[in-house]
Amino acid sequence: MSGKVTVRTTGRLEGAALKRRVFNTAFILPVLVINILFFAIPFVKVFFMSLFKWELLGTHSFIGLKNYVTAFQDKTFLNSLGFTFEYALMVTPMLFLLAFALALLVNHSVRGIGIFRTIYFAPVVISMTTCSLIWLWIYNDLYGVLNYLLSSCGLISKNITWMNQASTSLPAVCFMITWKMAGFNMLMLLSALQGIGDDIHEATSIDGASGAQRFFRITLPMIRAHVGLALVISIIGSVLAFEQFRIMTKGGPSSATMTAVNYMYNTSFKYFKFGYGAALSMVLLVILGILSYFQFKLLQDPTE
Repeated sequence: MSGKVTVRTTGRLEGAALKRRVFNTAFILPVLVINILFFAIPFVKVFFMSLFKWELLGTHSFIGLKNYVTAFQDKTFLNSLGFTFEYALMVTPMLFLLAFALALLVNHSVRGIGIFRTIYFAPVVISMTTCSLIWLWIYNDLYGVLNYLLSSCGLISKNITWMNQASTSLPAVCFMITWKMAGFNMLMLLSALQGIGDDIHEATSIDGASGAQRFFRITLPMIRAHVGLALVISIIGSVLAFEQFRIMTKGGPSSATMTAVNYMYNTSFKYFKFGYGAALSMVLLVILGILSYFQFKLLQDPTE
């Protein structure tokens, strides 16, 4: 009798476990399908195309790794990569310094603080195209607001052509991106700061730690993982920069502000060299993977 009860109990437990597996799979399935359809299959397709001379018209001929060899010999592509990294190195510190300052500023439970959080985050919800057009109008050398304000204050004697000079176009775009995206990083850092209990801050204050000591020795190490994630997202976004330069500088002057993604776009959809464009995208994907790996390693908690 006891044996039958044991068998029935085991059967019920196995049935319940099976139901849980099916239930969990049902939740995962939509995400899995989306990843397969919009990432895995396109990834395989792009890699397959990169091995061919794949143009808009005519037959597709297999050329192996020739597109990759051409990519590393293409001075225009290498220059666009160099400019992309220069842009990433310039805009990332600007973003993080402002985001940290804003996060620390709004990390208080006072009346009306939500209004300031909303104001600082508001530019994030504006599309990149709209922001680019707004700031292109601000930077306009004939009727732009910026030149008017600078000339009214006596800081310039003649209008500056912000988007027509390599020396001014990059800082100008970086300033626009900082204005637009600082709120996103602020929100990520704010959520990390709010995860630190008040008892920790009180204990460090009792021990006589200064504000700078609390930030660098307590706060920063505790939000290290969040900083790493925000940094990876910022670097990836910077390396994949496209709309802002496409709209504001059009890659000029003389391709001085041509980003890697912009060059891939021109190669694929302007000159219809789809195979070569696919190879360029695979090269950029590998670079992003390497950068993300080293960033996570660098910012990983040594105690983990």
